[in-house]
Amino acid sequence: MNSIFSVHTIRFIALVFVQVLILNHINLLGYINPYLYILFIALFPVKNNRIVLIFLSFLLGITIDMFLDTGGIHAGACVFIAYIRPVILKSSFGMIYEHQTIRFSSVEFGSKLTYFSLLTVIHHFVLFSLEIFSISKILLILQKTLFSSIFTILLIVIVTIIFSRKSK
Repeated sequence: MNSIFSVHTIRFIALVFVQVLILNHINLLGYINPYLYILFIALFPVKNNRIVLIFLSFLLGITIDMFLDTGGIHAGACVFIAYIRPVILKSSFGMIYEHQTIRFSSVEFGSKLTYFSLLTVIHHFVLFSLEIFSISKILLILQKTLFSSIFTILLIVIVTIIFSRKSK
């Protein structure tokens, strides 16, 4: 149990540092902002308590908010995707999720891509909706969501391929 706890602690800290020190300084064309830190929520074990995930998601989001001085929008988006994560898991993985046997290193790439894509698009839509907070700028919200989601999904896929454990 301690090794699982330490792996998630290291992942949490590493993703916060990468987000704060590197990715927050990327702003291409005013629309592309990668948010790799949602990988922590996506890769959190399925069997663990849902309340723990929601609390850790809030902690992750509020930590990013403190560094960015954004007033809680990242915390709100993280808690939202942590809350709806079971629905996304069920729609992406089907029966594997029903039996609580998901291992992200062994599932097929298409299901994993669907899962990461749904989480990312929903997170970005909530995040940019809270940031802009104007229904009259819905096109701007959708534009930022689309472009940032594409870049974030590519980054998540690259990171998961690089850091995946080979199962033999």
